[in-house]
Amino acid sequence: MTAQTVSAPSTPMTAQTVSTPSTAVAAQTVSTPSTAVAAAGTTTTAPTRTAGSSGAVGTSRTRLEGRAKVTGAARYAGEVPFAELAYGWLATSTVARGRIRSIGAEPVLAMPGVLAVLHHENAPRLKPGVGMMGPDATLQILQDDRVPHVGWPVALVVAETPEQARAAAEALVVTYDEEPHDVVFSSGHPGLHAPDGGPRARTDTEKGDIEAELAASAVVVDEEYTTPEEYHTAMEPHAAVARWEDGRLEVIDSNQGSHAVAQDLAKLFFLDATSVRVRSEHVGGAFGSKGLMRPHLIVAAMAATVLDRPVRVVLTRRQLFSLVGFRPATAQRIRLGAEPGGRLRALDHDATSFSSTINEYVEQSAQPSRVVYAADALRTRTRVVRLDVPTPSFMRAPGWAPGSFAIESAMDELAEKTGLDPIALRLRNEPEVGPASGLPFSSRNLIPCFEEGARRFGWTDRDPRPGTRREGRWLLGTGMAAAAHSAGTAPSSASITAEADGTFTVRIAAADIGTGARTALTQIAADALETPLKTVRVKIADSDFGPAFLAGGSMGTASWAWAITEAAAALREKLAHVDQIPGEGTTARADTTELVMAMRGQERYAFGAQFAEVAVDVASGEVRVRRMLGTFAVGRVVNPLTARSQLIGGMIMGLSMALHEEGIRDIASGGLVNGDLAGYHVASNADVPVIEAGWVGDPDTYNPTGIKGLGEIGIVGVAAAIANAVWHATGIRHRNLPIRLDRVLTAGTAIENGGAGTY
Repeated sequence: MTAQTVSAPSTPMTAQTVSTPSTAVAAQTVSTPSTAVAAAGTTTTAPTRTAGSSGAVGTSRTRLEGRAKVTGAARYAGEVPFAELAYGWLATSTVARGRIRSIGAEPVLAMPGVLAVLHHENAPRLKPGVGMMGPDATLQILQDDRVPHVGWPVALVVAETPEQARAAAEALVVTYDEEPHDVVFSSGHPGLHAPDGGPRARTDTEKGDIEAELAASAVVVDEEYTTPEEYHTAMEPHAAVARWEDGRLEVIDSNQGSHAVAQDLAKLFFLDATSVRVRSEHVGGAFGSKGLMRPHLIVAAMAATVLDRPVRVVLTRRQLFSLVGFRPATAQRIRLGAEPGGRLRALDHDATSFSSTINEYVEQSAQPSRVVYAADALRTRTRVVRLDVPTPSFMRAPGWAPGSFAIESAMDELAEKTGLDPIALRLRNEPEVGPASGLPFSSRNLIPCFEEGARRFGWTDRDPRPGTRREGRWLLGTGMAAAAHSAGTAPSSASITAEADGTFTVRIAAADIGTGARTALTQIAADALETPLKTVRVKIADSDFGPAFLAGGSMGTASWAWAITEAAAALREKLAHVDQIPGEGTTARADTTELVMAMRGQERYAFGAQFAEVAVDVASGEVRVRRMLGTFAVGRVVNPLTARSQLIGGMIMGLSMALHEEGIRDIASGGLVNGDLAGYHVASNADVPVIEAGWVGDPDTYNPTGIKGLGEIGIVGVAAAIANAVWHATGIRHRNLPIRLDRVLTAGTAIENGGAGTY
């Protein structure tokens, strides 16, 4: 390995001490190898820079806007000042299903500072059938008297100050004709059905005879795994300011894709596309919750139209639990059939989840089973039921995160039954092509992830027997899981201008949601232009810059980078015909639509291997994760510093998913019992152990930039790795997340009584 590469010792690290000689990686160390392990005993060199390039890509860079953020100079949507700014506050329903009988607006209009009360009888009309992913009824805010769930917007109160708006909204009296509701989800719900359709409805796949292969299998696993409702808790709440200026609707919003939001906003309000401008320069976290247009923006635009002055609407933390999407609960039945040596004959993944009564969202939890393992017979099936709850939506690694918990837990159970090491079992079932599609992989370096991860974690020193390691009152165990996530590319456009002072300005409607995208794109542009990093200025998140894919699906940087490199090539061609850089106005623009559409016929994914060590006190129910390691194959890494930050952030979210996060719904009211950060638990600093993240060489030619997304794969597989480690520590399987204290206590009682069980 080269001088830049650092490797961990082959022996396991403890939670208390981390070896940090020249051959070890501490928790604080950034993995920045210029070469990476591709297979046992071999290395693959990172892509060579083109002659004359700046060398920016592949080097660790702090965020360009970092100082502005920590000093408060960076303005978020809820902070940008405007003259004559008014403030809106949403009033939301208190019933789970019914109709609005009356809204007591008159007394509220008489309160100090109140300017307007918008509701279904006086709000501007919206165009139906609008939506980024198809017709979306959640956008039809204040259009009729129907109430589909607790927390549905029923009115917007606008006042001179936010305090006045809040007081008036809380004083608003709304009466309802309440109807019976259903908020209880189970895998046996009579309303389960195949998805209705739309771009996310491809759910069922089948190859071979599942039942015949299961019947012929020597070893069978047949179990159900469940995950609960999980909620977005981004640091920055959703906020928007809307105003009319020179005949255009100008918006500053917290979102993941300014151009897409502007297009939908124009359609919704019956406007020409050029009449709407959306900006979202700084976004304080999103994870999918800001990928679509949300109610705060719609009502802000309504109020700005009615009052002819700028209006700001910021959702409260509690409102986020009902208005911006969440991960729905899932119940997944996995059936695996294998030969004595562990080769899969059958893999059957039956996934169920729920959506709302007004809009169907499908959590594609069976996705991992269509990608990760080869089997003679493969079947995946997805079913959904409509309940009287808010509409679920994208949450970091939608489908992949809960789906990986199920299939990777089941594979661990199969390893136990066959007496195989969990990694060895997975290696025996590596596919040569896409298991469901039969298409080739653009690159598939999962095996190097297993090998490098096992070496760094010290996996070979593991005693496979459960319940054999003890440290005082703690039972110790280790577990692992595979990870995969789609790594697609979408059409985007970008422009680059050669300025008179020798600098370059890049314009692209990308979004930086805290990932460091602005910095990565600057590095990419500098290399593409063969110019020093300091000469490049990247402007982002303005819908006027033209179409660009949103920051989602682990597709943002790969999509934007391609557009920028194409624009850079076009600009260099222009400049090659002049003796010096001309003045402002020399601009090249690129649109990758045709290029992307021509790149089909391959399976394109990022891969990884997750490892965890846990300590379990069965007397108190406490589970502590002592250390975690993730090794990933994520294509060309643009900025090792921010890449590692993204991967570790995802791993922490996976820890939170495994041990803490659980939305609990009250059957009587239909609302969440714990719809705030006091009751909805997430991982805190005290929960985060020693965490390492690194990557292996993963050359990929599908996208000429070699970049794959890595924003989501960090969470995939973590929950399974932790649950598998808890089994290794205790001998008890936890097939239901989160692994709560009461479930561990019940398991502890079973152990003491010499029994077993599943919790």
